Amino acid sequence: MNNQNPRAAFERTVELLKGGARQEAEALCRDMLERDPGDINFVSLLGSILASRGAHEEAVSLLSRAVKAAPGHAKAQEDLGTLLLNLDRAEEALSHLERAQELRPPHAALLSKLSAAHQRLGRSGKADELRRDAASLSPTQAKLDEATRLFVKGQFRESEKLAQELVRDNPHDVNAALLLARLAMMANCYDDAQKILEKIIETQPRFMAAWHDLGTVLKELHLYEEAVDVLEKALSLDPKNALTNYYHGAALAMAARPADAVSSYQRAVSIDPELPGAHIGLGHVLKTIGDQEGGIEAYRKAIDLRPNFGETYYSLANLKTFRFTEQDVVRMSERLANESLPVECRVHFAFSLGKAHEDQKDYDQAFEYYSRANQLHRDTIAYDPVQTGVAHERMRHIFNAPFFQGLGTDEGCQQADPIFIVGLPRSGSTLLEQILASHSQVDGTSELSDISMIAQGLTQPRSGQVFPQCMTDLSEQAIAALGEQYLKQTRRHRGAAPFFTDKMPNNFAYVGFIKTILPNAKIIDARRHPMDSCFGCFKQHFARGQTFTYDLFELGEFYLEYCELMDHWDSVLPGAVLRVQYEHVVADLETQVERILEFCELPFEESCVNFHETERAVRTASSEQVRQPIYSGSVQTWTRYGSHLDSLKEILEPVFPDLSGLEK
Repeated sequence: MNNQNPRAAFERTVELLKGGARQEAEALCRDMLERDPGDINFVSLLGSILASRGAHEEAVSLLSRAVKAAPGHAKAQEDLGTLLLNLDRAEEALSHLERAQELRPPHAALLSKLSAAHQRLGRSGKADELRRDAASLSPTQAKLDEATRLFVKGQFRESEKLAQELVRDNPHDVNAALLLARLAMMANCYDDAQKILEKIIETQPRFMAAWHDLGTVLKELHLYEEAVDVLEKALSLDPKNALTNYYHGAALAMAARPADAVSSYQRAVSIDPELPGAHIGLGHVLKTIGDQEGGIEAYRKAIDLRPNFGETYYSLANLKTFRFTEQDVVRMSERLANESLPVECRVHFAFSLGKAHEDQKDYDQAFEYYSRANQLHRDTIAYDPVQTGVAHERMRHIFNAPFFQGLGTDEGCQQADPIFIVGLPRSGSTLLEQILASHSQVDGTSELSDISMIAQGLTQPRSGQVFPQCMTDLSEQAIAALGEQYLKQTRRHRGAAPFFTDKMPNNFAYVGFIKTILPNAKIIDARRHPMDSCFGCFKQHFARGQTFTYDLFELGEFYLEYCELMDHWDSVLPGAVLRVQYEHVVADLETQVERILEFCELPFEESCVNFHETERAVRTASSEQVRQPIYSGSVQTWTRYGSHLDSLKEILEPVFPDLSGLEK
């Protein structure tokens, strides 16, 4: 628990917000409120932070609490009024905005909000008067506030128009520009944000918050090395800035440079030992390079600093070989019961408790926690199984037998560098990657998103071009260029070996696209018993994506979709995909290794059988498991859960593989 005095903690929170570390600032507010729930300064500040990230319900509750306890708190009154206005509750908003006006000297932003409230209540004359007053005080601020409000309302084009005018008319107002960049980031307009941030840095080279945000933007654009370069420039200006070292470590981790990331995170925590995010990041990269003990120590330090942050406990659970103590279980249970914590924190605690009870062989209790975790998260995400079916059908329709018969033998990029490992998550793909990466001619990378990004990048709304329908219209040169683009983009993840793995599981949907642009690439379909595969997904909280995994029925239906699409690829591209059954690998490792290497046209090497001895960074949830010799205990683990999985079994039974004769 944070032991700072309230004033120092408040100043630190504001400093974190200025530096762009909004998640850290929110966490510190929550920690301070756990110590003293009645501290109105933190109640108000947390409400404002939540409002800025769209957590409206909790924000309204907190800010209402603040103004009730301290009616003279002008900032809280204005923030609550602003939030209510953005929620179309203009009448309620007006009373708080007018109270704020009584409590503080008039300023353009407040007058602009009052104008908007009167406008929505049909009082155009008063609205026009207030708008003129706002513009006379600060035309720039009035316009900025209007742009912000339009953005929150979802009127992005109108907001963007005002934003562009502001940047054009006020190139030296770096605070306004930074806010505009952050608005662009929230709208996922990262290219726009990048341009704004680069201009800010040109004007004010020592404005660290802009450097931090630019690093974040470049990471979101998958320009990881560029993000590293930007943050190294920031460090040259202020090498002892803990946040800059923290962001630098995160960029290095994304750039697949975990050893360098360790150094940056360690510098961050040496400068500021109370920066929980840096300890968490340090734990992640230590785990990646195989230092489990160091990773656990870093996670434990983060838990001491931020005990309510469920993701840190889940990071421990995600080590797979880690075991929680009884005291851990008690603490996680207490926090899961605390409904004032953010839903995502409680999701992480519930998943972690599922893992803890599974390790204790209390499978009924484990299933209850896993179910609770999935339900909590499912309620917060959008997934449409109908759209999945439609997308897969489009792939089958375009990438059909006549399509491939019409391709020339020399079409596409002829390089044979990539070995794709596809399938569902939790199906043994990390094990197959580790086997291949143990070969002297193969670099193991990670789950690369480049194939889907390149494919979806073919959709150009302005020209009407849509993927995958556009594939039939592309020239030979364009198709070859796509393959070359993939090899260029993935170069940063590779070493000097002639071949490399790409184990993004979702690439199963893009097999036809891959074989079109990279006809000599190898593709391996990692299969596991569908019950183990699906329930393994259900027990895993994914960092992003995989939205089909949080409901057992949707999981089962998705698995059937996956099987149907893989059957299609086998039909139109016979022999192009090697199916490797996880249970067969466990039962007869050497035979399966020989089979995999033969398919990949690689000579046999004993190191592939002794894959657990290979030292390399592994970034997935199975990182600890693939550093151990293979064992049969992971086969048919779903049977431990008995009738809890009957509904899933009913869906999947038609596609159960024949595993007779294998160990159970």
